[in-house]
Amino acid sequence: MIEDEQRYRASAYGLLAALLRAPPDRAMLDYVGDLSPEGDEDADDVSQALASLAATAREGDLDALDDEYHALFIGVGGGELMPYGSWYLTGYLMEQPLADLRDDLARLGFERSDDTHEPEDHISAIFEVFSVMIADAVELDEQRNFYQKHLLPWLARFYDDLGKARSAEFYKTVARFGAAFNQLESSYLSMRS
Repeated sequence: MIEDEQRYRASAYGLLAALLRAPPDRAMLDYVGDLSPEGDEDADDVSQALASLAATAREGDLDALDDEYHALFIGVGGGELMPYGSWYLTGYLMEQPLADLRDDLARLGFERSDDTHEPEDHISAIFEVFSVMIADAVELDEQRNFYQKHLLPWLARFYDDLGKARSAEFYKTVARFGAAFNQLESSYLSMRS
């Protein structure tokens, strides 16, 4: 049985993976909108960011969110952001960080799905893997090593870029929640070493 703390971590990564994989549909917006009541001024950064994300989701317009997602991550000739680890670490796609990630995924028993079109270093794919690692109770040392190698070196920059992106409105709240959760997660993993 997964502990509440681990369930929360796995759920947060799963939520971020879903929001960064594709534009949210109505079911996702309803789910996110129900995650938190309106803001509590005394709440911690993660709770405040989640409340802001929930409030924005409750007001979300599907067509506008689809346009926003495409402008940010797809676009004609490329979106405003490149949500890939290799890009953030080297300035190029399909570089050594992707090869290193693929080696670690194979070692951990993860296989690429035949219907997957994005490289494994897409942020949503890494978050999906990490959510499964937590849910499957992979040793904390293994989680820490994976996080420090494949997320920590670039994740804060990605959230910063997403929060400042011209096309971002809803995704600014995703960036705020992701950045706050990332700080909490970084502290959590470093305290348990």
